[in-house]
Amino acid sequence: MDRQWYREEDRNDVLIVGAGPTGLVLACDLARRGVRALVVERSPELFPGSRGKGVQPRTLEVFDDLGVVGEVLRWGGRAPMGMTWQDGTRAGEYRMFEDVEPTEGAPYTGPWLLPQWRTQRILLDRLRELGGDVAFGVELTGLTQNAEFVTATLIPAGGGSPVAVRAGYAVAADGGRSTVRRLLGIKMTGERVDPAPMLVADVVIPTLDRDNWHIFPPAAGGTGFAVLCPLPHTREFQFVAQPASAGGGITAEDVRALVTEFTHIPARGVAEVLWASDFTVNAALADRFRDGRVFLAGDAAHIHSPAGGQGLNTSVQDAYNLGWKLGAVLRDGAPEALLDTYEEERLPNAAAMLGLSTRIHRGEERRGAATRQLGLDQRDSSLTREIRDGLAEDALRAGDRAPDGRRDGLRLFDLYRGPHFTLLAVDTPLPERLPPLPGLRTARTGPYEAYGRGLYLVRPDGYIAWAGPGGEALEASAEDLLAWASRIAWPAQTG
Repeated sequence: MDRQWYREEDRNDVLIVGAGPTGLVLACDLARRGVRALVVERSPELFPGSRGKGVQPRTLEVFDDLGVVGEVLRWGGRAPMGMTWQDGTRAGEYRMFEDVEPTEGAPYTGPWLLPQWRTQRILLDRLRELGGDVAFGVELTGLTQNAEFVTATLIPAGGGSPVAVRAGYAVAADGGRSTVRRLLGIKMTGERVDPAPMLVADVVIPTLDRDNWHIFPPAAGGTGFAVLCPLPHTREFQFVAQPASAGGGITAEDVRALVTEFTHIPARGVAEVLWASDFTVNAALADRFRDGRVFLAGDAAHIHSPAGGQGLNTSVQDAYNLGWKLGAVLRDGAPEALLDTYEEERLPNAAAMLGLSTRIHRGEERRGAATRQLGLDQRDSSLTREIRDGLAEDALRAGDRAPDGRRDGLRLFDLYRGPHFTLLAVDTPLPERLPPLPGLRTARTGPYEAYGRGLYLVRPDGYIAWAGPGGEALEASAEDLLAWASRIAWPAQTG
């Protein structure tokens, strides 16, 4: 551990505990805002397995904003056609996911397959480009807080003296067995989704084709199943089997035995077992996502069945929601009350995705539009204000995700990309008086059916915070927007 980062008198803006996708997305978002974040990870290196391999379209949009979508698309791939097997013979194709074509407003489709280890490498590389890094082999053992800062006790994994570190805020991104959550005494409420333990492993099987997602359902009168999914741009398959013996420490021989039990592939056909983990399938939600100056995000706040492909994606959305709010408070003069909206917005969305994952696991719902997370909204948030009347039922409203599109030589996602608010005028002039939001970008476009005529204030995380009419009502809209900014977001700058 580099001791110069851990002088007791140092004060970091944010301490992030955990360098999984949640912690790395948050660290990248904070770094581009000039927020000093210290990221500590108990393990000596990044997570080595494929576990969360399905990247949903909304997460691809986040990655676009963070500047990594090119690498994600380069190293990932579409889900291949499923192929069911019976008694060692191909029994027929099975479509794992709905075919969805990209549209002007939603250019990314999915899920996009990318093993979790690759996702984390891409994010770490981006964090380092932005001037940040991760302190590996550092374990958090204690956490206290007062009205001004948190104090964390950190210990090098290899042994050594404890070090006290101060930060303005702390974020628990340390997984389902979160040490931070335990230290805070925050309970999780949930259920056992499936009594049978499950195994997931990364294996190399040279004799199996990589053109299909191979599915091995139970034999007649039997129980259990297995799947082998080729991981793009690797030699590996992700192997999932249920039931598996849990709790004893999975060995390569155990994995080979399960491959033999559930498929036609003999043990010797598994050339390598690169990583393996067993677990029970639970669904649980933290009772709260905030305790004073400490926030829970990712698996520390919610645990999903892997069936819905929502765990990693919901975790990324947590980090993306929290990042701009911490940046606004720490760098832009926003009131600390803005941070209350993190739990207000994320807890209901996490609960909805948790329920979706459980229903998919139990066969009560198919993977469809909801799993893509493009329909998640913030309409009920206290940050959201819609002042237009008479909107059609399917009209874009304040609180909705802002669609992409190209108008007048401008791509909207390019306009929105970055740590700023954007005021978009569609088929109407921009108001003369603008809300004094730091770094505000403005643009005017011609008619665009996906939006409709009006003014749209787009948050840094791509949701519409405020929407109002243009045209003859432009002046009244501008006054309402100024009042919204003064009352809700940045009274320190506008009052």
